Amino acid sequence: MTFQHGDVSLYYEKIGQGPAIILLHGNSENSGIFDVLTRQLAPHYTVYAIDSRDHGKSSKVKVLNYADMMEDVAAFVRELKLEKPVLLGFSDGGIIGLLLAMKYPDMLGKLIAIGANLSPRAVKWQWRLAMNTVFFFTRSRKFRLMLNQPNITAAQLGTITTPTLVLAGSKDVVSNAHTELIAQSIPGSTLKILEGENHVSYVLHSEKLYHAISPFLSQQ
Repeated sequence: MTFQHGDVSLYYEKIGQGPAIILLHGNSENSGIFDVLTRQLAPHYTVYAIDSRDHGKSSKVKVLNYADMMEDVAAFVRELKLEKPVLLGFSDGGIIGLLLAMKYPDMLGKLIAIGANLSPRAVKWQWRLAMNTVFFFTRSRKFRLMLNQPNITAAQLGTITTPTLVLAGSKDVVSNAHTELIAQSIPGSTLKILEGENHVSYVLHSEKLYHAISPFLSQQ
């Protein structure tokens, strides 16, 4: 299925029944990374798995910005008249979720931000070096995005009123101290660090993610 926002066509898949939950993938990925999670959620939720702009089957663009990607999701929620959906965002998707909760405090019912960061410098130096090397040779829009954005402050996170789960692996590319800062800055948020997991090990095509988030989803 597709959704049109301005000049951008966003591809998404819809499956399941029940309250709405939106799944947002990370950089250079597509909604297919959530294939296992989607099957686990579908008996309980109506799942909307979106390909972000310039990813998967969605429209290509010349310049990528997290703010534009966030507005895509906000428009999606409004157009489909989703009532307080849960938003689960991984990596870039987590950043988009934080921006959405900051700008539209009444839009989401819950937010799950996985492996997110507030600035490029929060990514461990060896991974930033690798990203810089890839960008030097490819001039990739996607890597330019990660090397220059986001630029979110702890004070801005303090405005979030959406019930939030902050999730990461203990071996994430983002330091655990930074993940803890995100959780500490969002009033009333829940922090979960999964021991032994890296940035992607419990997310991509994995059964582990559902078990990590289900207690938070079941909270009233």
